[in-house]
Order: sequence, then structure tokens, then C-alpha cells
Amino acid sequence: MESNKVAVIGAGLMGNGIAQACASAGYDVVNIDTFESAIEKSKAAVEKLFSRKVAKGSMTEEKKAEVLGRLTYSSKFEDVKGAFLVVEAVPEKIEIKKDTFKKVDELADAETVIVSNTSGLSISEIASVTNRPDKVMGAHFFYPAPVMKLLELVRGLVTSDETYETVKGFAEKIGKTTVDAPEFPGFMVNRILVPMQNEAAFMVMEGSKPEDVDNAMKLGCNHPMGPIELTDFVGIDTMLATMTGLYNGFHDSKYRPCPLLETMVKSGMLGKKSGLGFYKYDEKGNKIGSNF
Repeated sequence: MESNKVAVIGAGLMGNGIAQACASAGYDVVNIDTFESAIEKSKAAVEKLFSRKVAKGSMTEEKKAEVLGRLTYSSKFEDVKGAFLVVEAVPEKIEIKKDTFKKVDELADAETVIVSNTSGLSISEIASVTNRPDKVMGAHFFYPAPVMKLLELVRGLVTSDETYETVKGFAEKIGKTTVDAPEFPGFMVNRILVPMQNEAAFMVMEGSKPEDVDNAMKLGCNHPMGPIELTDFVGIDTMLATMTGLYNGFHDSKYRPCPLLETMVKSGMLGKKSGLGFYKYDEKGNKIGSNF
């Protein structure tokens, strides 16, 4: 399919970042979201980011105008028409993903490839609601999408070689390094990383101080961020959901979620985004002390 258009579904943090990355790489991008408030927030965030880059001298006004000129917004799913690739970046819930894919499948051109930015859901299950399961696969970006170099490529059971090559070529054009991840819960990065975060939560539950656990991994393993800090950063609810997905997917006790995480989520302690998690945060999101 001869097209330079990419459609990104979802204007949240991930969708916004993916759209930026695509536009910066030379693609004509439409960022679609059914919530006008999300679109306006996304527009403002991109403008603010690029203006900051211009002020710092890392981007010219001309380049800013060029990239923004390739980035448009819409609240209509019909605008996936003409895109050779659609990237879904909606909330990490299987029913929302499947509903989105069903809509896109009905409206997109027959040759359009549709990828999901899921961090661990079944690509084959998502593809099952479409009439083009061979043109569906996973493309898991990492936050922040314009900066992080990795892109996990995940094939479903019937993803075609042609679809894989299309997505791999797209990934290379936007400057990503790809890894082929298996279609099992957690794929590759989260399957390794999240159990470490879960074990760190067990240590806090057993009496270790969050800062001691973080310092041990930062200074002993040269990690840039400790596992407890990372859990607060991504959201304790998000981390618990991922760990629960691993546990339910593999039916293996080694993936049992830490009970402390469940209690914290029920208590509304979600980490940095709620101002309280394993650490306490001020209104600007700065860490001001331990909560344990």
C-alpha cells in the first residue's frame, strides 16, 4: 500500500508520544481520540515540548513548524482511511482493545496493517475480532515513546511475514531497535522486569525500607532507578495489573502478586500519580519521603 500516513488511536501519554515520534520521522500522522479534552491536552503538550526544545536550541522554529505540520488530530475513527498503518494506544484492557480493533477494521483500507501497543495482552485474541488477523500484530512502545529506543514486535498466531516486515520497516524509520518477543504474557521486558518489582514489594512488606531496596539495586546492579521507585513511577495499579496478568496467564505461583500491592491499590495509593505510594510526593510530583 503506497501511503505515508499513520493513524494513532488514543491521545493519552503513549498515543501522544507515538504520534510525535512518527511525525518527527517524516510520516503524516493523524492522532485520533473520541475525547476532545484528550486531544486538546495532547496538542498543548506537544506545543509545550517543542517550544522548550526551541528555547534550548535543540530544535529550530522551522523544524518545529515542519513536524507540527505533519501532525493532525481528529475525533473520528473514519480518519484512519488512507493510513498504511494504524497504531492502537488505548487503555490496557482487552475489551477496549478489541472494540477499538473492530471499529478500525471496519473503516480502514483493506491493506492497512493494525498494531497494538499492548504491554502484554494476547495479540491473537485482539486479532480475532477483525477480518484481517494476518495484518494484526503487537508493537509495544516504552514510555516516553519519542525517547525510548526499544520496540517489542509481537506476532499473533496468523500474523503474516509481509505484515511483520511492514512493521519492522516502520520501526526502523522512526529510529527504534526491535526485538522479537514471544506472544506470552508480559512479552519480554515486562516478563523479566515486573517480577523483580513484585519481589521488591515483598521485601518492603517483610520490613525492608523502600529506599534501601532501591539503593541496593541502583548501587549493586547499576540500575538508573530502583524497583520501588519504578513501581511508583509507572503506577502501582498498572504494575499490579501486569503481575496479575502474568499469574493468570502462566498459572505459575512464581508470579503471585504481592498482597501489599493489592492493599495499596484498594487504598488509593497508586504511586506518583496519586501523590502517595511507597513514597510520598508533593503537588509537583517531587519525592518528599518514604511512606513505609
